[in-house]
Amino acid sequence: MAHEYRFGIEEELFLATARTRAAPEGSVAAFHRAAGHRLEGVERELLENQAEICSQPSVSFAETHEALARLRTSLGRIGREHGLKVFAAGTHPTAIWAKQRETATLRYRKMIDNLQMVGRRSVVCGLHIHVEVPEPDARIALINRLTPYLPVLLALSTSSPFYDRHRTGLAGYRLRAYAELPRTGLPESFTDAADFDRYVRVMTRTGAIEDATHLWWHIRPSVRYPTLELRVADSCTRLRDTLAIAALYRCLVRLCVRRPDLAPPPSGAARGFAMENLWRAQRDGVHAALIDPATEEAVPMLRLVEQLLDLAAEDAAALGCAAQVAHALTIVSCGSSADGQIAAYEASLAAGGSERKALSSVIDWLARQTADCGE
Repeated sequence: MAHEYRFGIEEELFLATARTRAAPEGSVAAFHRAAGHRLEGVERELLENQAEICSQPSVSFAETHEALARLRTSLGRIGREHGLKVFAAGTHPTAIWAKQRETATLRYRKMIDNLQMVGRRSVVCGLHIHVEVPEPDARIALINRLTPYLPVLLALSTSSPFYDRHRTGLAGYRLRAYAELPRTGLPESFTDAADFDRYVRVMTRTGAIEDATHLWWHIRPSVRYPTLELRVADSCTRLRDTLAIAALYRCLVRLCVRRPDLAPPPSGAARGFAMENLWRAQRDGVHAALIDPATEEAVPMLRLVEQLLDLAAEDAAALGCAAQVAHALTIVSCGSSADGQIAAYEASLAAGGSERKALSSVIDWLARQTADCGE
């Protein structure tokens, strides 16, 4: 097990105007020019009110923490210079989807032209984590083994209880909005790497997709790098939550490589349990009880995370991320970002605030938590 399982993290972030807390309806091109000129590791996204920060491939969580903290802090500073708040969440609490401006690049113009209304409604931000694997051709089999763990990772990340200025009643609404897009959700049941390669080849040749980056599944093999990319998670408001989920995912990849016996053979029932658990994670976040196919019982998140940490303890020790993985228990005990957003919203209403003021309070909470990049 000498393989290092290098990893990289991509965090998608939203913008809000500092004065009104609404999503910016005018151009924020000056902000993006400043960010692009002054920072490395910042990219544009589908909408003008979004940005993405990326860490370099690494084996060190301390190094990655420092890099992402620097990018979050610097981007927040540039935002303040342009009258904007920068925050991480799965959905934008105050954005009206019909009023958002698309990023004026050829890639995103073509994407919107292809997706039409479902693309314009996709006002969402995710957390994407790449982990290198020892044998790239084995990634399809690894996806099948990792699928049962995706709902736990999603529940820990939930940060999207609001959409289109409405409280949704869900902890993680992002994936419901994202599901309007084609080629989302769990990947197809590919038999092996050759089967996946054929799918990509035919989809590209027939014009269904430009390339494999238009396959927006919860988890996917990268065609550019020897990695498995986790995409199921909401963008995490707190950086320490991001690192905990990245560490746990990295450990689970290593676990599934060294223990191929852990996962049951693919079946319709196994896929159905995973899909039900994904729904429960979206609805209830860290308060969910997920179905354990082995015991055929619904198990609370706290017990599931404790079991996962025990199962992956060897991997956490080998990869030097036991402290980051352990933070998953804190998320379950204290709540995900969704719980913090709802608490800020309800506190404002209880104090006599209007619906608009309550949503503004959520934006303020998100911006503060995003900027707090301490250990």
